[in-house]
Amino acid sequence: HDWETLYILAVGDARRALNTIEHAVDLLGDSQPPLVLTKAIFEKAAQQKVLKYDKGGEYHYDLISAFIKSVRGSDPDAAVYWMARMLEAGEDPKFIARRMIILASEDVGNADPAALTIATSCFTAVTYIGMPECQIIMSQAATYLAAAPKSNASYMAIRKAMDDIRQQPDVPVPLHLRNAPTGLMKKLDYGKDYQYAHDHPEHFVAKPYLPEEVAGKIYYNPTEMGHEKSIRDRLLRLWKNIKPYVSTKDSENKSQ
Repeated sequence: HDWETLYILAVGDARRALNTIEHAVDLLGDSQPPLVLTKAIFEKAAQQKVLKYDKGGEYHYDLISAFIKSVRGSDPDAAVYWMARMLEAGEDPKFIARRMIILASEDVGNADPAALTIATSCFTAVTYIGMPECQIIMSQAATYLAAAPKSNASYMAIRKAMDDIRQQPDVPVPLHLRNAPTGLMKKLDYGKDYQYAHDHPEHFVAKPYLPEEVAGKIYYNPTEMGHEKSIRDRLLRLWKNIKPYVSTKDSENKSQ
């Protein structure tokens, strides 16, 4: 066996060396033993770049991390490159598709609400079609997500709300928001003073919906990116002088 060639090709990386050996053995196929791993076989294995890797190992997580960061960073070229690397390495396409669904909400969010639909449709298509054709659909979804306007406001909203709930897990529901299916509950003022929003102009009533313990808290602070700007403008108009919305730049500084 030409171990010197393997050492040079692996550049000192043990995992790469093992992957190259594995692929070299695959290339020999049904050859009769003893199998001889020659320089030519090692070079062919390396050149074909079949990057089989341990799906629980560091390299696996490095590639998916590079893919996620490329989508978040709005670089569709890098996103499709890292996705191709994973697919060529034998990664389960459904694993990548699931990550794109998460990305669609965590990093695109309401800046482009269609992103979640596209990512979810991609996962469905991957499940039905499989490789190799599903990589076309995955490329479409990945490039769309990478090129889309970005917002992590929804992601930050649930994080901040969960932090408060963990600190105060048993805050009671305000009486006017409680369900009142019985006469006794109505006598106890369950649902009292609740106003049905659809009976009012713009289908909106400027009433408190948070418990007193967290009154005035802003969990969802929409950005001015893409579609989310229209959401922000509407909320600013409806809750003017009531909810203390801050500029998205101030919000980002506070979260750092």
